[in-house]
Amino acid sequence: MTIRDYKDDPYLSLLRPLVEAYLAFYRVGNRHIQSLGLTPSQFDVIAELEGTEGFTCAQLSERTLTTKGTLTGVLDRLEQQGLIERGNVGGDRRATRVRLTSKGIDLFQEVFPIHAEFMRPFFAQALNASEVQVAKRLLRRIRDSFNGSVSVPKIGSPRMEKSATKLRTSKKSKNPGRKLRVT
Repeated sequence: MTIRDYKDDPYLSLLRPLVEAYLAFYRVGNRHIQSLGLTPSQFDVIAELEGTEGFTCAQLSERTLTTKGTLTGVLDRLEQQGLIERGNVGGDRRATRVRLTSKGIDLFQEVFPIHAEFMRPFFAQALNASEVQVAKRLLRRIRDSFNGSVSVPKIGSPRMEKSATKLRTSKKSKNPGRKLRVT
């Protein structure tokens, strides 16, 4: 098997700049959100709920960047602060609807414009209005690709097992005393 120079691969060379951009955005944005007295997950939940009649927990989990495991704790803290309320969904005893309280709406109206104005210059410095549209379209295509629109071999599939076997074989010959465990 020929070893490719992945630094010259036009697709894989995108990984580092993409991750670096995300991490820079994440650090700056999260620091600012925390200075406003919220965690990024709390801010995300409040922003998604604003202007709606609320969502079930399942819907909210799909709409936010918060994992399902984290969402319950985030909702508990927001409820303790009086920013959200939970209620039953008519006809489904298992579902809970989450919505902002008037205090939550007031908080959103106070902090969201501040955060949006804080973040805007970072984007405006890097992209003009037409480039923003192109960037959004391209980033969504990348997201959709990773969300299953592309057929890739599954872990445990014959194609992946063949690759793993080749990897174990080549590692054994290069490092006879070292075992590579593929799970």
